[in-house]
Amino acid sequence: MERTFTMVKPDGVRKSLAGEIIKRYESAGLKLIALKLVRLSQEKAEELYSIHKGKPFYNELVDFIISGPVVPMVLEGENAVNRVRDIMGATNPKEAAPGTIRGDFAEEISENIVHGADSVESANREIPVFFSEIELVD
Repeated sequence: MERTFTMVKPDGVRKSLAGEIIKRYESAGLKLIALKLVRLSQEKAEELYSIHKGKPFYNELVDFIISGPVVPMVLEGENAVNRVRDIMGATNPKEAAPGTIRGDFAEEISENIVHGADSVESANREIPVFFSEIELVD
């Protein structure tokens, strides 16, 4: 079984979409391993998005993710990383298919409702930012 990291971003929490997003993941057969509601510190946000440091959008990304509560979670299932990414839809909501989270709920690329690890390696880096007690699997 593969584990992945995903998170409802502040805009998703503001729009009361956390329950709907969790339902979509669980309905797809993914098992919820860990979940919480938190407000990220500047330091945790910088740790989460450290791979983007130096990119033009980095400061905007960090500022947005600390602007309100988020719902980080760990999901488990066959091919979990790719399945979560398919459920989320394209990063740019204008390119996201209807029926995906971003296709149904997001309006702009900078506030696109959810974050999801893009690989097992990314998930293994992101999970401990929020859940130090979770055992990582390859």
